[in-house]
Amino acid sequence: MRAALRQLLLLWLTLLLLGGVGVSVLQLAPVRTWLWLNTGEEEWLAQVKGLTDLLSDRMRPPLELAAEARIQHVDVSPLGVNTFLEQEVEPTKQLLAVQMAADAGFHWLRQEFPWEDLEIHGKGDFEDRRHQPYRSAWEKYDQIVAAAEASQVELIVRLSNPPGWTRAQGEGENAVDTFAPPDRVEDFADYVQAVVSRYKGRIRYYQLWNEPNIYPEWGSAPIDPEGYVKLLAAGATAARAADPGVVILAGALASTINLQPAAPPPGNSLNDLLFLQRMYDAGAAPYFDIMAMQGYGLYSGPTDRRMHPRVINISRHQFVRDLMVKNGDAHKPIWIAEMNWNAAPADVEPRYGRVTLDQQARYLPLAYARLRAEWPWVGVANVWYLKRATDLWEQNRQPEAYFRLLAPDFTPQPAYTTLRAFAQRWNERP
Repeated sequence: MRAALRQLLLLWLTLLLLGGVGVSVLQLAPVRTWLWLNTGEEEWLAQVKGLTDLLSDRMRPPLELAAEARIQHVDVSPLGVNTFLEQEVEPTKQLLAVQMAADAGFHWLRQEFPWEDLEIHGKGDFEDRRHQPYRSAWEKYDQIVAAAEASQVELIVRLSNPPGWTRAQGEGENAVDTFAPPDRVEDFADYVQAVVSRYKGRIRYYQLWNEPNIYPEWGSAPIDPEGYVKLLAAGATAARAADPGVVILAGALASTINLQPAAPPPGNSLNDLLFLQRMYDAGAAPYFDIMAMQGYGLYSGPTDRRMHPRVINISRHQFVRDLMVKNGDAHKPIWIAEMNWNAAPADVEPRYGRVTLDQQARYLPLAYARLRAEWPWVGVANVWYLKRATDLWEQNRQPEAYFRLLAPDFTPQPAYTTLRAFAQRWNERP
């Protein structure tokens, strides 16, 4: 409430000082352009409000970003995309999805290898007996790895989503508990070891867990940074023992201002910055090589330069970078696990903000351009997402459907086309 009142007061003072002439000046085309390039807003009133936010930023101490530090894992293509290849029933569609990602210029595919889909029936059991005929649970993932290799793209493999046998309560009465961590971190370590051993020399980058600071990725239990560090440490140790060449990404933190880690679900979540500091306090630093976080633009565009810890926008990762530097990790990069703007139609809930298809198509290339021009500590940014195998999200009018680059039938959306053109220019630069 105090922040809102301060911003409103700043807006009133700004307009009072400027008067009618000032308002006219703020509506001039060059000024509107400057406002867009600094606030990420396209509507005039939102731009003026954004100007007061920028003035408020001057009241906060500067961040420690260590832009001149020698940073690992940033000399790579920034272009990545999330895929759901394990959901494609036909191998030919897996191949087509990978090829269309490669054709759009993406070098990285962030792809989950769900624990519950590999070690399905019990510990050490990698046979899939859910349907006749029985088959190796590895078969689908072997095909994914081969498809990536055929298209000369690299996988960032996310290891998460445990099977019910890893928890005493099984799957639980509440379906969200299927995402909850296992009772024994040793079981997670053994799963990580099995995956890394099988694909040694073929997959190098592994993300251990996802969004451990929010519901439902930590299940309905209280959010537990220290518990996550135990899981991360066990998994990283197992992965490095299986393949000393692996690169470990921490579980991507969801950007949130919530402060209710023990609230009943779905309210159990913890601010990403507090969660990360508690990770460091619990000794997480030796167990990850890359910090991963989400990078959604939500309600403003890719040029938004406002920095407020209680505002989530495209620039939020600078707060994470500041914490990393203060904790002695200036040499480590941030990789954006998921990035996009939501082009939900008017009749769909704007849970993740709402932009037009045209805005989405313009914003994504601009985000990549800014990433490379201004943020040397960011390596890869993975667009959320390439496509889903079915149109179930669309049928249920879920806003998640409208992050897609391809429709379920492989029809390209406008953002796919503009990203492909951007990638071609990027890859042809001298």
